[in-house]
Amino acid sequence: MGSFKGHVVPGTLFLMVGVWHMWCSVYRYVVNPNGFRMRVWNTVPGFDGRLKYLELYMVVIGAFIDLCIELLYATHLKFFVNGVLNPSHLNNFEHSGMLVMFFVFGLITLLSEKTSFLPLPEGALCFIVATAFSAEYLLFYFHSTNHKGLEGYYHFILVLLIGLCILTSVVGAVIPTNFPLDLSSGIAVTLQGLWFYQTAFTLYGPMMPDGCMLKDSEVICRSPDNQIRGELLANFQLFSLAFGVLITVVGSYSFVLSRFGHSRSTVLHDIEVE
Repeated sequence: MGSFKGHVVPGTLFLMVGVWHMWCSVYRYVVNPNGFRMRVWNTVPGFDGRLKYLELYMVVIGAFIDLCIELLYATHLKFFVNGVLNPSHLNNFEHSGMLVMFFVFGLITLLSEKTSFLPLPEGALCFIVATAFSAEYLLFYFHSTNHKGLEGYYHFILVLLIGLCILTSVVGAVIPTNFPLDLSSGIAVTLQGLWFYQTAFTLYGPMMPDGCMLKDSEVICRSPDNQIRGELLANFQLFSLAFGVLITVVGSYSFVLSRFGHSRSTVLHDIEVE
């Protein structure tokens, strides 16, 4: 993942899943607040149900494609050197392990939803996705010890966002009827996807802070002051992304309430009349 494309590919997957989760969470709560339940994944309506499991297929196929890139393309199939794992591609092996976890999560969820071989409750699926996020957290937490300076700071923020994904997933299994918790889960995944993009454009793209440069696959700043300015810029970027997501959530809630909230108001009116 130490490249522009290496951050954009997983960022796209997290972003699409996170935005869809936020939208569905808001919609399901507005339409049926009393029967609201947290969901690890959400169905896609239309086309006579042919797109129902689109989100899960995206997770499985997306994780598999990224896994092939990390394990097959990036390593050039040179897994071993002198009888040991190729030290030049240890990062790719680590990333592959994380991607396998998300691939397994998507596959297990598909089997649980589409077949009778592995029926699992929603709480169990929450713990499974939390396990996948935990694998990602451990990877980037220990992986980040190899990153120093500005690059390490961007990875540190990513680790915090992954930790938020773990927390919302685990607590969601315990409190499945909590709407803010389900919404927070979608927000955390969305922010993680956006931060992958932000890292790509900042460290490997045109938004590199002044006084810092990418040299031999490492981000180097000319002075401590340049690094501090870069870290302050990262804080501002995170705040801007979080603010943008908040505005999106509020706008989505207002839109859904104006379009579909009438059914809820009708139900409340009928109850009052009775």
